[in-house]
Amino acid sequence: MHADEQLLAPIKQFLHVETPQAWVDKAKLAENQSALLVDHMICELKAAQTAMLLVRRYAVDKESDNALMAWLTPYNDFVYRKQGDWKTLASNSLSKKIVAKANTAYGQDLIDKMILLIKEELHHFYQVVEIMQARDITFHFVGSSRYARELLKHVTTHEPDTLIDKLICSAYIEARSCERFAKIAPHLDPILNKFYLSLLRSEARHYQDYLSLAEQIAGKDISERIQFLGKLEGELISSYDDDFKFHSGCPT
Repeated sequence: MHADEQLLAPIKQFLHVETPQAWVDKAKLAENQSALLVDHMICELKAAQTAMLLVRRYAVDKESDNALMAWLTPYNDFVYRKQGDWKTLASNSLSKKIVAKANTAYGQDLIDKMILLIKEELHHFYQVVEIMQARDITFHFVGSSRYARELLKHVTTHEPDTLIDKLICSAYIEARSCERFAKIAPHLDPILNKFYLSLLRSEARHYQDYLSLAEQIAGKDISERIQFLGKLEGELISSYDDDFKFHSGCPT
């Protein structure tokens, strides 16, 4: 079995449905490449923001919280305020060691997994921007997709189930990203093909990290909840969606 197929096998088993062929057919069209890259760029930033919010809310002390915000601010400024030189983001890094707040049983594990994930998502963000710059693609702010918005509506409102549900939802989002990179890569130009295939390994690990954290923090069988959110994710991917994005449903 090819290495990519080995990575994708558990992801395909985890996801309830495959990406509709209609989405692939639309995504591979040359006239949609710019829009897809812009949305991909913002998705990478949102993935970093999501992981950082989890760390800031559940795991770190105030000083570490400030350091995390300082790390993310230049990226937010670039996307949402059109401020800063994108090239400086290559050298932007976390300024201090992140410390878990007292009496948090899972805090350090959450920090360790999420900080690595954030670093990778921000690096991917920079790589997408680099490709966009080389292709002279300008961007404007793109709102959130129906997909994530509807998925997160079903997050439980009491802890620790809120955190567990957020981790499960993030696992599905990361798994779907990985599946879609693999789906469209063969149809793209050599640069994008190579880039998307290079993302498979980290994205595959991201979904596993989210899932293992959810199971660890729950300390009990959460397969029923995983199934419920997975079924919902599959419905969002399969149903008609008139807003074409990286995580959108079936094009109308």
